[in-house]
Parts: sequence; structure tokens; C-alpha cells
Amino acid sequence: MFDSLKSRWKNGDVTLGAWCNIPSSLSAEILAKGGFDWVLVDMQHGCMDYSVAVEMIRAIDLAGIAPLVRVPWNEPGIVGRMLDAGAMGIVAPMIQNADEARRLVEACLYPPLGRRSLGPIRVMARDGAGYVSSANERVCVIPMIETVEALTAVEEIAAVPGVDALFVGPFDLSFSLGLRPGDNDGDPKFDEALVRINAAARTNGVATAVLSTARLAPLRARQGFQMISVMTDSQALAAAAQTNLSDARRAIAESSTNA
Repeated sequence: MFDSLKSRWKNGDVTLGAWCNIPSSLSAEILAKGGFDWVLVDMQHGCMDYSVAVEMIRAIDLAGIAPLVRVPWNEPGIVGRMLDAGAMGIVAPMIQNADEARRLVEACLYPPLGRRSLGPIRVMARDGAGYVSSANERVCVIPMIETVEALTAVEEIAAVPGVDALFVGPFDLSFSLGLRPGDNDGDPKFDEALVRINAAARTNGVATAVLSTARLAPLRARQGFQMISVMTDSQALAAAAQTNLSDARRAIAESSTNA
């Protein structure tokens, strides 16, 4: 059984992860065995359906690290299904206020802390009967802060009991701030938003998370983020393909010149 991300964040650890957009249990397994602390299955913008996502979670389990899922929306049905499938953390997009954050907590946690329905068919096969009694302590509840509305309410969202981390979506947050979608470090609007989110999280004893890159990871860690995605499978595959093709063409051209 893998370590709880919540306990690692409480200890001050920075956890690095990978993001899955490709619907493949094999690619998820390869990433999970690459040494990451967690791997996330993206059901919001990724291309997988429920049955494939379940197999991806099982593949991540093989590496003994935490499988996380970004659900398509803050809806109790899909949240419960992904937790029953074995997800140990739920990232929910477009959370706008504290009431929506409370609804996410309720969907993720068993009574008396929440309203999650009892039926952990697949996850109990993995963890045994002790899963139910420990689930509330281990499952991470992670609302996304990615709009001006959420930023305005971030202090109240961070204070909702049961929230474990605030996840910054830099593309949508930038878009909402009137900036180009992406990382806009150096722009006061973007920088101040990150400072405010991290301050709200620290005040309430929760972690912060962000979709990022290997290049930006050191900066994000210095800013206070403890859950940092350093790559996506689709972008990594595209970059590797372009690099290898370019190297091969250059080597062939050099070989022909020297012949």
C-alpha cells in the first residue's frame, strides 16, 4: 500500500507527478514505473472513457504509487465511481466557490464527513476490508482554482473542511485573467494570483498543486507548490518523436555529405 500523499504534504514533501491524456494502461504503467510520486488520469480533457480509466488506475497501482483522477466535472456520480475504481485523489475542475468545494468533499468522503455511497468493489479487491475505515484519511480532495471567481473566493475554498490541496490550472486561470493561456510568470496578474493561492493554502494548512513542466518545477517548488505535474504523456511523446526524427534526418544528411 502506497504512502498517503496527504501525509507527505504534511511533512513538507514536494511530490512530482505525470499527467495521462492518452487512453492506455500500458503508457500509464510505464509512467508510473518511472519514479514519479503520483500519476493522474485526466478524464476531463484526456481521451479515455471509464473502462479504460479503471485499467489505467490498475496499471498505476502496479508501481505502488498514488493513482489520481481529474474528473470531467464536480459531479458525485463520476467522483464516486473513480474512487470505487481505486483513485486515491480527485481533482475537480472549475470549482468557483466554497459551496462547490463542500459538495466535492461530500462526494469524496464517507459519512460522517461526507456523503460518499458505500460500494468500493474494485478498490476493496486491491486494499482489502480495511479500505473503508481508512479511506477518509487517505483520499485527497483537490479542487481546481482556475477562474477569477475561484481566485476571489480562494480563502473561503481553502478553509472548507476536507479540502487537502488547491490545484492551479495555469492555462484556464490565465485565460480568465485576460492573459494568453499558459504560464505567464512575470506578469503581475499571474504572479499575484499564485501568491494569493499559496498564501490561502498555507493559512489553512492545505497543500497547493499545479500543472507544470520539468523546467518550471524548481520555481513552482520555491513558490510553495507541493504537488507538481512535470510532464504530460501526449506532450512527451510528441517532443520525443520530433527530437528523434530531427536527429535521424540530421545524421543521414551528415552521412551523405561525408560519403
